[in-house]
Amino acid sequence: MCELFAFCGEHPALLHFALQEFASHSDDTRNAEGWGIAHYVDGDVRLVKEAAVARNSACLQFIEQHPVNTTLLLSHIRRATQGAMAVRNCQPFMRELGGAMHVFAHNGHLDRAALEQLAATAEFSPVGETDSELAFCVLLAGLRPLWRNGTRPPAIDQRRQVVAAFARQMRELGPANFIYADGDALFAHAHKRTQSDGGVRPPGLWVLCRSCAQDLDAAGLQIATPLAQGSQLLVASVPLSDDPWRPLEEGELLVAQCGAGKLSSELAGVA
Repeated sequence: MCELFAFCGEHPALLHFALQEFASHSDDTRNAEGWGIAHYVDGDVRLVKEAAVARNSACLQFIEQHPVNTTLLLSHIRRATQGAMAVRNCQPFMRELGGAMHVFAHNGHLDRAALEQLAATAEFSPVGETDSELAFCVLLAGLRPLWRNGTRPPAIDQRRQVVAAFARQMRELGPANFIYADGDALFAHAHKRTQSDGGVRPPGLWVLCRSCAQDLDAAGLQIATPLAQGSQLLVASVPLSDDPWRPLEEGELLVAQCGAGKLSSELAGVA
């Protein structure tokens, strides 16, 4: 299955990546269709994507030697279920809306025909052929009124309501684990995913809330915070360290405002 990872910090941190380790969480032959890393810097997003096996990437070797300094980052390693092996189909996806850069990555397989019906009236069109990018277009259409007609960024509760409604729609179409960021906040929604024994069930994502008092040294990921204060939120498809990661409940939506130390979660319409 695809591997998702997101980081949200109260203060900037140095993230040292080895995405090859992320790919090893699954059979590498099933994660051979690409990877991507997006992080916010100076109000914009630096996005690097490649339609190549993470383990064999010279580009990733460069990234591993140059830590990322940011408060907000999303990454994805792809196992293709829809769309060709091409950069246009690699995640995360990025679009501008309301003067902000929006970034989205998804893990799962959604009903294409049903998605196309939802996206039929949307003002956004996908560049590639994946269900994930089409789902992103549906989400952006729901968010557009908030970002185009109000203050920037819109109230966090308004954004949460839109993302929660979108999550409910996607769960009806298939596994819908996703991470989404708008520069001000990170949203992470957990559903279900293919587990190591082949069964499809929760948890779809795991979360770790940690203090910056100590650096994190995990397989494939090292995090150093120069200020050594504040808090950090990590979201991943599987736990990345021996720390007390918590499995997100099926349908749980986690919301964190980066740089503000604000975190909340809710069950997005789950009975």
